[in-house]
Amino acid sequence: MKFLAAALLLAASLTASAHNFHAALTEVSYNASTGSTEIVHTYMAHDIEALLTNLYQRQIDLSQPEDEAILRKYVEKQFYLLGADGKRVTLNWVGVKLDTDTVTVFREAEKTPLASIARYHDAVLSDFLADEVNTLNVRAPEGVRTLTFTSRVTEQAAP
Repeated sequence: MKFLAAALLLAASLTASAHNFHAALTEVSYNASTGSTEIVHTYMAHDIEALLTNLYQRQIDLSQPEDEAILRKYVEKQFYLLGADGKRVTLNWVGVKLDTDTVTVFREAEKTPLASIARYHDAVLSDFLADEVNTLNVRAPEGVRTLTFTSRVTEQAAP
C-alpha cells in the first residue's frame, strides 16, 4: 500500500512539473513565388489559453471568430517587424491552426523582401510569463539565423 501511495504521489508530481518551461517558435522566410515574407508562429496552446483567459476573465475558444480576433489583436501588438525607416511593416493575418498542444499563427508581409526588415520585436507571452523564451529563425538564402527573445530582450536587429 505504501508503494502504491508513493507511486501515485510521484506520478502527480511529474504531471504538475511536466510544463515547467515556456517557449515559442517563430519562422520567418521569404517566398520568392509571391514576393512576400511569411511568418509562422507556434505557441503552446495552454500558455495562450492561460494568457487570454487572464486578460479577458472568461473561457476563450479560438475556433470562434470573435476569440480569434482577440488573439490577433494581442499578437499584432506584441510581435512586429520594423523597416529601415523605423516604421512597422504591414503584416497580414493569414489564419490560425489549432491542435491539442499548439496554436499556429500564419502572417505575411505582402510584397516585402526579407532584406527590407531591419528589426524584429517579439514580446508575445513574455509580458505574461516571466520565463518565456521566444526563438525566431530567419530563413535567408545564406542560411538560418536565430534570435532569442525574453521579457528583458524584446527587440533585436535583423541578423
